[in-house]
Amino acid sequence: MHLDQVHPEIQRNMRWMPTIPVHLAPVRWLVAKLAGMMPGFKGDDDIAVEWINHNHSQSKLYRPRKPQSDVALLWIHGGGYLFGHANQDDKLVQRIIKRLGITVISAHYRMAPADKFPAALDDCAATWRWLQANAADLGIDPKRVIIGGQSAGGGLTAALAQRLYDEGGVQPMAQLLFCPMLDDRTVLRNDLTEEKHFIWNNRSNRAGWQCYLGQEPGLPDVPEHSVPARRKSLAGLPPAWLGVGSIDLFADEDYAYAERLQADGVECELYVTKGGPHAYESFFPDTEMARAHWESVFQFIERIIR
Repeated sequence: MHLDQVHPEIQRNMRWMPTIPVHLAPVRWLVAKLAGMMPGFKGDDDIAVEWINHNHSQSKLYRPRKPQSDVALLWIHGGGYLFGHANQDDKLVQRIIKRLGITVISAHYRMAPADKFPAALDDCAATWRWLQANAADLGIDPKRVIIGGQSAGGGLTAALAQRLYDEGGVQPMAQLLFCPMLDDRTVLRNDLTEEKHFIWNNRSNRAGWQCYLGQEPGLPDVPEHSVPARRKSLAGLPPAWLGVGSIDLFADEDYAYAERLQADGVECELYVTKGGPHAYESFFPDTEMARAHWESVFQFIERIIR
């Protein structure tokens, strides 16, 4: 992919942005170790923070000391299903709380290949159940919970929405899909492999899906709820906001998912940033393009919860 395809605001920065070769097992191990060593936000005068233990995982709970709403957000971090930590999204969560004054709980889930599907999704579901069970103590309305995530976390968000719909009971109020990783069949596209996308390319994508699924990506059959884009009908799912950059590896699969949601009668707002690479809103949070991205997110949430 050529640098001139990148949004002008971040072209200079992208020149030095590495694409980590996570298709190599030693690199995956190192990145996972480094992610686990990331220092975390421990709270301040405005936000209280604590860790919640589940059977196999944890969640990081952020509570505004002066809440402005009974709405909550269950957030799911990214990392290609291979690495990552709830701490990596501390700044993102603080941004959300500063604007909306809501409680946020961030799922810290098990990773592939040590823990394949459905471990990560089970852990996100455990966070949902804990939040529902403790809603009264947290001062939130269990029917006013939004779920959201970025990249693999966006994929897990979509999968969680599908699973919760199938299980019945209280449903999420909405879903926020930030450059979501939705379709293992993308790895079969040689044209995308040759593009050599910034940050997350199709070789990394193959490694992520292969480790997560425990089988070659793109096979005719996959386990239920493992690959959100494989679901036949999306009818009945919560309203969605889906944002992606036009030069993200996931752009085509994300456009297709948004179109399918709309075709199946689900409200879906698609926000596309021309020249935006994968997860640009996190790597370059102070740019005008990132601020516009976040304003779209906040306007969607504010409309949904009012």
